[in-house]
Amino acid sequence: MSLRFRKRIKIFPGVWFNLSKSGISTSIGGKGLTVNLKDGKTKTTVGIPGSGLSYSETSSGNPEKQATAKRPIPTWFWALIFVIIALVLILK
Repeated sequence: MSLRFRKRIKIFPGVWFNLSKSGISTSIGGKGLTVNLKDGKTKTTVGIPGSGLSYSETSSGNPEKQATAKRPIPTWFWALIFVIIALVLILK
């Protein structure tokens, strides 16, 4: 058994500041889509709210650590982020 620590501080709707034993990170998004930024790495999680189903992908900001060539982020992804953040701001 190990000791765990995690504290989330809400900056404003859809943006969180996370503190834990392993360090500090920032989360942007909400139910359905969350992007977590920590130590130059980005973890994107997309899920179906209430279903328990989700998919996560972690990417490094360091090109030397990436095995494949960088692909540009599709426009639909940015549009989805914008819609989710707008919904979070409107519904809160």
